[in-house]
Amino acid sequence: MTTVAGTLKGWAGRSVVSDRRATAAIGVAAFVLATSFGAYVAVPLPLTPVPMTLQPLFVILAGVALGPRLGAAAMAAYLAMGAAGAPVFSGGHAGLPWLMGPTGGYLVAMPAAAFVAGAVAGASRRSRLLAGLALGIVTLYVGGLSQLFILTRGEPGGLLALGVLPFLFGDVVKVLIAFLLAGPIRSSSLGR
Repeated sequence: MTTVAGTLKGWAGRSVVSDRRATAAIGVAAFVLATSFGAYVAVPLPLTPVPMTLQPLFVILAGVALGPRLGAAAMAAYLAMGAAGAPVFSGGHAGLPWLMGPTGGYLVAMPAAAFVAGAVAGASRRSRLLAGLALGIVTLYVGGLSQLFILTRGEPGGLLALGVLPFLFGDVVKVLIAFLLAGPIRSSSLGR
């Protein structure tokens, strides 16, 4: 390794902020921003009022990178911003009424999904990491399906066709991306 490459690698591995509380606050803010930007990558799907977004990727990453409590806090802060009127929900929507619509269940489940992902993943094995990421997505589905049931009173098969099946392939890809990104994130100063 050249001297320049060694120096750059050393700088990249250094923590910019040494206070744990400041690091935690920066991590929470980073995931609030990432989730907000992920909402703008919204692809409308036929046969469902819920668009596919990148939000689930950042929700589960927040849980495994920040830990269950801080990951849930980041998602709660994201929801509070949107409920207060910041245009951070899919398509730039905001406000409490948006939380009462077809996407509301997925949104409200975000803190729980981040908590589940972080709690199951823990700080150890890769197999637990993959399980945590997958269960975080399942938690989002449970929240989303609950809201869709309240709004439509649909049959279980119809609810799955409306609220899970259109997203399954994309969410499997998001879990795999999160699995690949989680290791470097968790080993950095941002991680636990």
